[in-house]
Amino acid sequence: MQSEIKKLPFGQVANFPKLFLDYVSRREELKPLYGHFPDIEGFRAQVKAKKFTHRAVLTAALKRQYAGMENLPRLDLLLQENTFTVTTGHQLNIFTGPLYVIYKIVSTINLAAQLKAAMPEYNFVPVYWMATEDHDFEEIASFHLFGQKYTWETDQKGAVGEMDPEGISRIFDELKDKPEVFRQAYAENDTLAGAVRRYMHALFGEHGLVCVDGNDHELKRLFAPAMWDELQNHSVKKALDASSAELEKLGYKPQINGRDINLFYKDSGLRERIEFNGDRYTVVDTAISFTPGEMKALLDESPEKISPNVAMRPLYEEMILPNLAYLGGPSELAYWLQLKGIFEHYNVAFPVLLPRNMALVVNGSLKKRMDKLGVSVEELYLDDAALRKTYVEKHSENSLSLKTEEDAIAAAFAAIVSKAREVDPTLEGVIEAEKTKALKSLNHLEARIKKAEERKFDTAISQLTGLKEKLFPGGSQQERKDNFLNFFLNDPAFIDKLFAVFDPLDLRFNVIYI
Repeated sequence: MQSEIKKLPFGQVANFPKLFLDYVSRREELKPLYGHFPDIEGFRAQVKAKKFTHRAVLTAALKRQYAGMENLPRLDLLLQENTFTVTTGHQLNIFTGPLYVIYKIVSTINLAAQLKAAMPEYNFVPVYWMATEDHDFEEIASFHLFGQKYTWETDQKGAVGEMDPEGISRIFDELKDKPEVFRQAYAENDTLAGAVRRYMHALFGEHGLVCVDGNDHELKRLFAPAMWDELQNHSVKKALDASSAELEKLGYKPQINGRDINLFYKDSGLRERIEFNGDRYTVVDTAISFTPGEMKALLDESPEKISPNVAMRPLYEEMILPNLAYLGGPSELAYWLQLKGIFEHYNVAFPVLLPRNMALVVNGSLKKRMDKLGVSVEELYLDDAALRKTYVEKHSENSLSLKTEEDAIAAAFAAIVSKAREVDPTLEGVIEAEKTKALKSLNHLEARIKKAEERKFDTAISQLTGLKEKLFPGGSQQERKDNFLNFFLNDPAFIDKLFAVFDPLDLRFNVIYI
């Protein structure tokens, strides 16, 4: 059965950052903060701007990362000068994490197909950048399925991509349905990075998705000169400070702040910030330190032991990929809009910034409940008090507004004022005070009438609240809480339906009825 789709403006459905909303609305003052806008003409210009000379190193690294896997994506395509990538990225959440991770990848794959249709003389490869070096374990350790939270318990520390996923198998004992794609991925790989690559390839490999692990000796070697510059000159902070000041002038709050050194030291079970103290580089909360000469030698011999933070990782991505665009959520793009100065410092083309597709999925049973209650998706995005008020006013057979009476009282007091002026002009203030009291009393009566009417709709409002909780679990956006298995286990064609309806160049919110 084909899915139906409804498009809504971003500003109508959620509290997205103002910077994000102004970007998609093409606010003129923001143009200096980005390169080309995400439309076909912008991508044509980006193709001409992108220069990339490390195709052989990238392709060799990817072949090592995919070693032992079957039905590989067309990695050799990346050796061709007319091949470019479009990229999204995310942490290695267990079982893919929140629903929007899947939205990111489907959006990226669809963008590659759209660009190929518009520019057939080029090839476009969709890329999933795996945040293997991230060390925030709490962010990836849980997922929600059918209202229940499942958590991976482990004492492992350091970069999550290097962790052994063996303990995740215990979660399968708790699951009623046991998706084979995940069981195999976690059971047959000794690192979380390998497991994620395996299940992402199983889900999206046929669509040409390439998973990139930046935690790689040869890829880091390409990035080593930029890291050495950062260690010596603090270039990232200088650029970020300038862009933050510009954003604040325009009325926006910066999303990220630069440090003096935006790099971590990474080793087995460890990823901690690097600082420069006195005459040595020190690793925070450890006894590890390096002289400048020792640090340079480490970069030359083991560049994989140095890891960029959130401010510098985007530069790393763009330096090792023939990339045209980054697809991300509202908060991601808001911080990317702070980074252009960093790219300019290193003479790297700033990518096109494109919002991933965002969506609310409404299944058949929930759609029936909406129809029965006579409520629209737009109304469900109202806060609870406004939703109740709107619902009662929409469905009540009684007139609940006292606007006519309010106008009559205002007119009566205007006539009284007119008469009083002829007798004693000083009475006008007293009369206005009485008018204010009368109108306030009327407003109080109106509120009581509406509250009394609301009680007649207690059952319907209770059903409305239950419906909203299903679509916005815990008061959150569905895509930020639910896992894609909520839909996929009951409908194995769910991902195919997303491919059919997502248009990454349509900058609106999607309501999908399945």
